[in-house]
Amino acid sequence: MKKENSAPTMKDVAREAGVALGTVSKVVNGLPVGDSYKARVEEAIKKLNYQVNSYAQGLKANKTYTVALLIPNTRDPFFGLLAFHINLALLKRKYRMLLLCTDSDSAQEQEYITMAQQNKVDGIIGLTYNPNLIIEENTPFVSIDRSLGSKIPCVACDNFAGGQLAAEKLSDLGCKKVAFLRVGSSLNNEPNKRKAGFENGCLSRSLEYEMKIINDGESFEQFVDFLKEHMKDGRLEFDGIFCVTDGLAHFTYNQLLALGLRVPEDVQLIGFDGTRYFGTSEYICSTIVQPVPEMAEMCVELLLQESMTTKPPLVCLPVTYAYGGTTLEPKFEE
Repeated sequence: MKKENSAPTMKDVAREAGVALGTVSKVVNGLPVGDSYKARVEEAIKKLNYQVNSYAQGLKANKTYTVALLIPNTRDPFFGLLAFHINLALLKRKYRMLLLCTDSDSAQEQEYITMAQQNKVDGIIGLTYNPNLIIEENTPFVSIDRSLGSKIPCVACDNFAGGQLAAEKLSDLGCKKVAFLRVGSSLNNEPNKRKAGFENGCLSRSLEYEMKIINDGESFEQFVDFLKEHMKDGRLEFDGIFCVTDGLAHFTYNQLLALGLRVPEDVQLIGFDGTRYFGTSEYICSTIVQPVPEMAEMCVELLLQESMTTKPPLVCLPVTYAYGGTTLEPKFEE
């Protein structure tokens, strides 16, 4: 006899719906059944407030339906947007996301990887900075922006094409001498290709350029000094600047204003990432847009593929340019 106040079971649902237990199992697991049977089972589930035991389902299928996402933080708009779209891509497939933020601590990355593996996640998606990361071979892993070996797929935007596009755009907009500002990791990773792409674009357009490059953790004041060193009689020697991220572009924009310069009238400015105000409105600057929704879908698709042999070592997705008020052109409604 069923105990009073105990949670309803699948047998209770079958009894209420007047169908076989196997029919309820098929409905719960999304398998095809006749429409009338499905309607009766769903009505019984609703009436009894039956809750699917996903833990028991996972044990039976040898899955937890949980994927870990490892990112540096959620403060940076790019990382936050990435987490948002990866979560959506997982939800569509009835998976849950375990979010792990490392605050860019490489040692913490390894601890989180170990913790995720101990919790038997079905896979890990990681944007990491630890070059010595140890990942168990039987744990599916997809990397973002960083190559971790031929057996681990890496998903990135086409950073080289993005850098080249920025140079070509500045040239098309009339710039004659430009600067490239970069802050980033010394690790061998895909975003480093923005520099090579920009150089290639400048060379192809015979566009004169200079570069200022610092590493993660170094003071942004070096960029301020760089700009001041290239000021002469109240004018900047550059009429265009490409920044390796939108965050750096925003910082540079404020520094240019502090120097008494107008953007974009005196200096045109392009960033990289596609960051928007409040996440959904206008771009914070003219920018090279990373296809974040498509990158998220690709990460999840590759991670959940059963066959490892069909997974490519690198997938580069195309970027686009978007006007954001820091270049000389009218704004058109999308």
